[in-house]
Amino acid sequence: MAAGIDTKALIERQRELAARVIDRDDLRLPPGLVAGVDAAFPDEGRTTRAAAVLMRFPQLETIDEVVHEQATELPYIPGLLSFRELPAVLGALERLAVPPELVLCDGQGRAHPRRFGIACHLGVTTGLATIGVGKSRLCGQHDEPGPEKGAAVDLVDGDEVIGRVVRTRSRVRPLYLSVGHRVSLATAVDLVLACTPRYRLPEPVRRADRLAGRRSGI
Repeated sequence: MAAGIDTKALIERQRELAARVIDRDDLRLPPGLVAGVDAAFPDEGRTTRAAAVLMRFPQLETIDEVVHEQATELPYIPGLLSFRELPAVLGALERLAVPPELVLCDGQGRAHPRRFGIACHLGVTTGLATIGVGKSRLCGQHDEPGPEKGAAVDLVDGDEVIGRVVRTRSRVRPLYLSVGHRVSLATAVDLVLACTPRYRLPEPVRRADRLAGRRSGI
């Protein structure tokens, strides 16, 4: 437990907000403007650096890209990372030339122990449609998807499907996709694949990942 941080209150807040997630399609399809967001923590975590990249869909033409830095407000607490990342991510999105219709988040959505990763947190806070694009598994179990691009299997936790494990590039490690807000899981998979013409990560997230100072994810 982090000293001075009421983790129980944050966990309860997650559970309250998770009940507000809309897991059906409630956006224009196809969206015209898609953003990718990511956050990193330079200066030994003292600074949060968030990046947002806005692209025209389906062309994946970059319209705008911004970086926003601010002092980190919370230490790293497992399962509560969205509270640490969200302030800077909001700052980056606010600086985009025009608001996106859909945001792809580098992180989890419903594929979270309390069904409330960064994609859900961002979506419920802003009202934006969001999708969680996780590089690794946070919770749940799954079979191995086939080796070809587009192969996918359910990510399950008990009897609940919490996401899809999707091969976005042939013979490369899959991604963990999950509902964030206002997008169904099936549509989330389709949109992420449409944003992933070449590399492992969808292009808006790949660009945001690099801009925030992480590895490219290729």
